[in-house]
Amino acid sequence: MGDTLKVRVGIGLGTMTSAGTPGRFAGIVDRCEELGFDSLWMSERIGAPTPDPLIALAVAAGRTRKLKLGTSVLILPGRNPVLLAKELATLDVLSGGRFLPAVGLGAVDPPEQRAFGVERTERGRRHDEALELMRKCWTGEVISHVGEFYSVDDVQVLPRPHQDTLDVWLGGIAPSELRRVGRVGDGWLPSFCSPADIVESLPIIEQAAADAGRTMDPEHYGALIAYCDGDLPPRIVDLIERRRPGMDPRSVVPTRAGLPALIGEFIDTGVSKFVVLPLGGDVDPESELGDLAQEVLPLEN
Repeated sequence: MGDTLKVRVGIGLGTMTSAGTPGRFAGIVDRCEELGFDSLWMSERIGAPTPDPLIALAVAAGRTRKLKLGTSVLILPGRNPVLLAKELATLDVLSGGRFLPAVGLGAVDPPEQRAFGVERTERGRRHDEALELMRKCWTGEVISHVGEFYSVDDVQVLPRPHQDTLDVWLGGIAPSELRRVGRVGDGWLPSFCSPADIVESLPIIEQAAADAGRTMDPEHYGALIAYCDGDLPPRIVDLIERRRPGMDPRSVVPTRAGLPALIGEFIDTGVSKFVVLPLGGDVDPESELGDLAQEVLPLEN
């Protein structure tokens, strides 16, 4: 299955990597472009040291010409979808169409969820309605919308995105999340999952898409794969145990040496877009990214 797909590998900084100093973040961005990585992905957590994803990607857009720029993921519930549609379209225009938005509900972190001002039971419905409204805004036409959470009258959002279609990818591995991908997503980017999870999940996504009268682009299945050569950070172990009780964390977080083989297994399941995320310390733009490029970029085709 993977032989006919266009395989691409990008770098993710996750929520544990502090890239907030100007020189250091610039070094990571420049090195990703120089080495030929497909994309750079920024995650969103209010209480994490990683920079705000949209601001960081705007900085990256200004330093690069080829590197694609992704969010993994941007939290939708609690944001004004009209203003966010303007921000995302602007980033896509100013980057020349290199923006790859992936969005979601946010981490299961009650204090952070409360900071967004959204009731937990409303997050899913708000997410889906916000995404619907943003897509209307990206047409560039004068639109009106009356929904459960958002209402606008005769509003026009410009500029339109540079790309003809600004595809929005979703994450998640729970059955409800998989069905949401099929129902409203343009692609799927899960994290901390195994190739076996992909095999079990794709039919659920595709059935939900069919039920909604949609089809999924076979090029739009990805995976975020964290790797770590030392002991796994306790926060990651706890995260995996909470998300996937009984799963061996090492089965989904390989060492760097085991990374190419695992990516190959994912490719065999139909996954073709990868975000590789170093754990266990801050990224060294020179040594770590250079060695990583030699090991994983040959997997691209």
